Parts: sequence; C-alpha cells; structure tokens
Amino acid sequence: MSQYSGKVVFYEGQCFTGRKLEVSGDCDNFQDHGFMNRANSIRVESVAWLCFDHPDFKGQQYILEKGEHPDFQRWNAHNDHMGSCKPIKMYGKQYAVKLFRGRSWLEHCMSSGLLQTIGFSKNCLGSIKVYGDGAWVMYEEPNYRGRMYIVERGNYCSFMEWQAENPNIQSSVGWSTISKPLNPAAWL
Repeated sequence: MSQYSGKVVFYEGQCFTGRKLEVSGDCDNFQDHGFMNRANSIRVESVAWLCFDHPDFKGQQYILEKGEHPDFQRWNAHNDHMGSCKPIKMYGKQYAVKLFRGRSWLEHCMSSGLLQTIGFSKNCLGSIKVYGDGAWVMYEEPNYRGRMYIVERGNYCSFMEWQAENPNIQSSVGWSTISKPLNPAAWL
C-alpha cells in the first residue's frame, strides 16, 4: 500500500449502521457502486481522505482523518450528502506553497491563521503553487474558518482549479505525513 492509499467505509445510517461502501482509492461517484449519495457515518481506517458532497470531486469539500465519525456533524457537514472521495496524497515531511496575486507572490511553509500577518496584503489569490511533500488546506476566512479547500502538489492557475467559488483565501495550514491533525481549530 502506498503512502496515500488507504481505506474508508461510508455508512448510510448514523453510528455505522445500514448499507456500507468500502473505498480504497479514488471514487468519483458513489452511485456507480450502488451507494446513494448519502453518508451519515464514516470510519476512516487509514490515511486522510478528501470527500465531496457531489460526484466527480465537486462541491463542498470535507477532510476526514483516521478515526470514527458517527454522524455528519462530526465532519462539519450541514447535511448527509456525499458523492465522491479520494485519499489525500502525502509524500513525506517537507511542504511549502507560493501564493500569487498578480505579479507579487509570497512563499511560506508555516500555517497562518491570517495571511496578512505574514506579508500577504490582500486575500484575493490569483494562483497557487504547492511543492514539497505535503498538502495545504486553504480557508476563506481568518483563523481556519469558512469553506476550506485542499491543494496538493501542483500548480493551480485560478481559484476554479482548487474548486473555490471565489479567489478569497485568508488563512492556510500546511500538512504532511508528520503534521498535527488537519483541523486547526482543535489546536487552539
């Protein structure tokens, strides 16, 4: 098993009841596997997973780390819609990101509850380049709040490529195979 393959089990009912769907790699449409687009509980057996409330890796994103999630409120969802998922690709220990706004850019490798405090004067990003070993979680609001977006190693030329509704990003957290959990609110 590679570093970023794993296993996750989705259940139709709360507390791991009802029909289930076991996934061990990218799954672009739960309905193709006979599972309706509803998940009320999830058991993540290995690695972290990026889940989407619509098929084809579209819609609201949710990060699910190893462990048990007995109801959809545990992963901060507003409803039980779930349509696709994929493991988050983690390569090792080092990670960095370049944030671009027009011709100016900022490179950083530490989490930031407010990007303005590390020198990025505007919250409107033009593009992102993620390099190194880890992934980044970008948040629309300061202090790791609001809609979140995962960006893995690669280039993202516009906010649409990281599945955002707009280019506003105000906080970010880097994550590698040895980092703290992806939920920074738990760190405070």
